[in-house]
Amino acid sequence: MSIGLDEIAEYESFAEQLADAAAAAIQPYFRANLDVEDKGGRVFDPVTLADRAAERAMRELIQDRYPAHGILGEEEGSVVGSSELIWVLDPIDGTRAFITGLPLWGTLIALNDGQRPVLGVMNQPFTGERYIGTPDGAWRNGTKLQTRSCQGLSSATLMCTTPDMFDTPVRREAFQSVASQAKLARFGGDCYAYCMLASGFVDVIVEANLQPYDVQALIPIIEGAGGVITAWDGSTAQNGGSVVACGDPVLHAQLVGLLRHAI
Repeated sequence: MSIGLDEIAEYESFAEQLADAAAAAIQPYFRANLDVEDKGGRVFDPVTLADRAAERAMRELIQDRYPAHGILGEEEGSVVGSSELIWVLDPIDGTRAFITGLPLWGTLIALNDGQRPVLGVMNQPFTGERYIGTPDGAWRNGTKLQTRSCQGLSSATLMCTTPDMFDTPVRREAFQSVASQAKLARFGGDCYAYCMLASGFVDVIVEANLQPYDVQALIPIIEGAGGVITAWDGSTAQNGGSVVACGDPVLHAQLVGLLRHAI
């Protein structure tokens, strides 16, 4: 489904309303005493009342304003709409950071046109930062973003949320092979690291075991800033899985060559 620029502007304004609603639901819980539930799985996967309240607030607004649109959210699953348009929501990307009082989390909101995400928002209400990506570009609080060039891995700053996300020996070895060549490797950051890449402070992000709601909002932000984000084999990243993002398109192509065998 093709969306015109006028429609993008309308949906961007609405996405900012969603971000405001999520922020209002989340902020009373940040750096406050709250119960944390473990969803279970291979690694600790926390969820809080803040996650659920924020997603519920966004879903209610979408269903009221655009009842034909589909919704895919982390906490309440999928709603199939009669339209090809789908809102993809992660109320708190970085819940582990959230529950430890670190501001390295954000609300992710994407609009997928049925083929790819065309609009992305990452909102960090505690720091007052809002990142927006559209086909026209990417911005932080109205300031245009631009990734930086990087001549090679030896001069690159690389980030990854946690090495625990590499769940097979092949993936762990592939990540270590890339990370060991980087000038600097840092862990943590979740969605915030991707926005730092779009801002020109990080060069490479290599991750695995992502869900669609972890990454779809970040694709328009990174691409709008001049970067590239794909699966390890160079295919679309919108389905999650093993993802590599790079501010420099030439270096990204080299990274795909190093990682594609391990996807």
